[in-house]
Amino acid sequence: MGAPGCSGPGASQSAEVEKVSEMSREADVVRSLVEMADTLVEDYDVIDLLTGLTDRCVSLLDITAAGVMLATPSGDLRLVASSSEAMRILELYELESQEGPCLDAYRTGRPVEHQNLVAGSGHWPRFATASMEFGFRSVSALPLRLRDKTVGALNLFGTTTTPMEEADVIVARAFADLATVSILQHRASIDAQRLNEQLSTALTSRVVIEQAKGVISERAGVSLAEAFTRLRSYARSNNLRLTDVAQAAIDNRLSPTAWGASETSEP
Repeated sequence: MGAPGCSGPGASQSAEVEKVSEMSREADVVRSLVEMADTLVEDYDVIDLLTGLTDRCVSLLDITAAGVMLATPSGDLRLVASSSEAMRILELYELESQEGPCLDAYRTGRPVEHQNLVAGSGHWPRFATASMEFGFRSVSALPLRLRDKTVGALNLFGTTTTPMEEADVIVARAFADLATVSILQHRASIDAQRLNEQLSTALTSRVVIEQAKGVISERAGVSLAEAFTRLRSYARSNNLRLTDVAQAAIDNRLSPTAWGASETSEP
């Protein structure tokens, strides 16, 4: 009989499986960073990029939902991307109540470390109450910041009180940094007016997309979340800008095939 504490075949196999899993996750992270970098062309779609960022955070990190806010030229935050409809509503409430982690991360330019939420108390009592109504029990936030310029913030929510592992925090920061670079790309060669125009365009695009979601939702008889999934899937499969497809939906110029179930829709 082996001595206590000695590793047997089962322990060795378990360690090997864990190692393979870690390697697979690392490959997924690298692949996501490469895919994000590949989108940084001159005429890239900011909304699609940041929506992809929230999706990647949910799929690769130990969190349940994610959202991104960008600042207007006047410094006010606006919601531009969210990983779910519940997240979108909660982020809008954060803006309306003017309290929450995303606002703090943007205003200070510093990360908001893991915070467990308790209804009616803590740093953001009203926001905490609203968050728990959606099933979220913890939150953290990262500023979208490059040197002395902060252009927005990334919210990360969990349904448990367990903090993210340090490896996940590092990945989240990498995603946030790359998103920031994408927004501020070629910053040295453009003036403040063009940067403001880019951010304003992204925020205006979000309004158009929200209107289009309502149109598709009504015509197809689906939820707003599913309507956005179909809208985005149609834009990608036809190599079109998401904002252009959304405007076509509003103008009644969009092909009815866009209302059909997308390949990425849940069964």
